[in-house]
Amino acid sequence: MALADLISADQIIPEMKATERWDAIVELMDLLVERGKIRPTDRDGILISLKQREETMSTGIGFGIAIPHCSADCLENVIAAFGRSSNGIEFDALDNAPVKFVVLFIVPKNQFQTHLRTLAAIAKFLNDRSVRDQLANAKTADEILAIFRARAQS
Repeated sequence: MALADLISADQIIPEMKATERWDAIVELMDLLVERGKIRPTDRDGILISLKQREETMSTGIGFGIAIPHCSADCLENVIAAFGRSSNGIEFDALDNAPVKFVVLFIVPKNQFQTHLRTLAAIAKFLNDRSVRDQLANAKTADEILAIFRARAQS
């Protein structure tokens, strides 16, 4: 499942305010609530699941990438948001480097295969250095989305 299929321009933060892992996750979650993708009543339960996942092991996978994720029984479809930080976010990443790109996604409960495929697709996409360079240089949410779409076509 490509990012272009999961994210619209209004689910992208071109310059995140957060400087720490948990604040970044909350910032993206609040965007999803604000955009009507997550019900306000489901917000805290999903945040608890995300925090439990992060406490198991950081989702900062290296190369300036973090992919916080969890499953939730209140969803019918995969929901995602993307945030970029030019200064970097302290995410306790595997390589100890600051995170510049955060993809938060939540899958419906009991969709393990979808969860794994989505995680793998996002990691593969962001593992490409040229993609990270393009994302770093994009000015707006629309430019970021265009990069997602261009890569989905190729």
